[in-house]
Amino acid sequence: MIANACGVDFGTSNSTVGWVRPGASTLLPLEDDKATLPSVIFFHAEDPLVSYGRAALADYLAGYEGRMMRSLKSLLGTSMMDDSTEVMGQAMPFRKLLAHFIGELKGRAERAAGREFTSAVLGRPVHFIDEDAAADQLAEDTLAEIARDAGFRDIAFQYEPIAAAFDYEAGIGGEELVLVADIGGGTSDFSLVRLSPERARHIDRRDDILANGGVHIGGTDFDRALSLASVMPMLGLGSQLRNGKAMPSGQYFDLASWHTINLVYTRKAWSIVMDNYRDAADTAKLDRLIRLIRERAGHWLAIQVEAAKIALSAEAQTVVDLDRIAPDTTLAITRETFDESIAKLVDKTATTVHGMLNTAGVKAEAVDTILFTGGSSSVPLLREQLAQLLPGARRVEGDLFGGIGSGLALDALRKFG
Repeated sequence: MIANACGVDFGTSNSTVGWVRPGASTLLPLEDDKATLPSVIFFHAEDPLVSYGRAALADYLAGYEGRMMRSLKSLLGTSMMDDSTEVMGQAMPFRKLLAHFIGELKGRAERAAGREFTSAVLGRPVHFIDEDAAADQLAEDTLAEIARDAGFRDIAFQYEPIAAAFDYEAGIGGEELVLVADIGGGTSDFSLVRLSPERARHIDRRDDILANGGVHIGGTDFDRALSLASVMPMLGLGSQLRNGKAMPSGQYFDLASWHTINLVYTRKAWSIVMDNYRDAADTAKLDRLIRLIRERAGHWLAIQVEAAKIALSAEAQTVVDLDRIAPDTTLAITRETFDESIAKLVDKTATTVHGMLNTAGVKAEAVDTILFTGGSSSVPLLREQLAQLLPGARRVEGDLFGGIGSGLALDALRKFG
């Protein structure tokens, strides 16, 4: 059966689009025959060219002048959503930036499918914003408005971990009580779901969903924590001024967060950095910070930190090359440093799962399977803590980057035919 609608997973770090049709992969190719499109935009300074995905990252790293934007999904539901940023010498609202990317995502999916999509199921985290129902609803409404502006007329939403569960369910042979752990770029979302081939045939699955929970912590937060703990001290974080006071930290927090890096390049920020430089007890580390700002290398540094996080999810140690801002300088980072930097964040995710089980009245030993999905679910400390909460559950790794898009496509088939 060919579905009338698609499933759209607009992610903080990567995006996918799924479409159910016979004899073909559910996920549509979006860039160079790959199913994922990194959620990145690069606006060139000298011409109207706009690059997306891997091409955007490549243009930025090649040294082209321009403005790179990433992690735009993190703005949904925040006050920054109504702000603007400078692009090609003009103020561009963040809302318009998101519309650029969603429109590109839709266009690429339609070209790959050879047809237009006017109906879609969009994925959403369990909570866009923690403990603020009004802001959470605003985030969903804003995303719906942007999707309609891009050309989708009929829109439905599905929790991202539920979508991942539907994808996993398509391959099992019996009934399972599954905890879905979807650790994405911006959020950690969890669903407790009963799955089986027989249940999969039901259109209404509300009775199978025992609990949902989430917290606004994801891969970009792990990046930020690792950066502040290891890399930012190389640029002056934690150093002292001549009067004995601590170096102001605002610029370092902005640099460590993907969606605020560009704030460091403003005139106001530059003035603050130069004031700190004049008052610094030791300017050697500030020299690196100034070189980074002059070369607009903030995103380059964030990419190095992200690569270190990925490496430390598989290895005991990695080395970061800082040559671009500090010639002949490298930084060794250990798994222990990584674990220490993210420990409080991981504790919050584990507490969320524990509370969700209590709310649902489900004992840990009743859970058959932990399904890990989302690129950041490979972080070892996170997996270890969840395994300790559910020691009897088997651990299954789903499609880390494509499971949600595939599951949303299945949900689109149910909802729109």
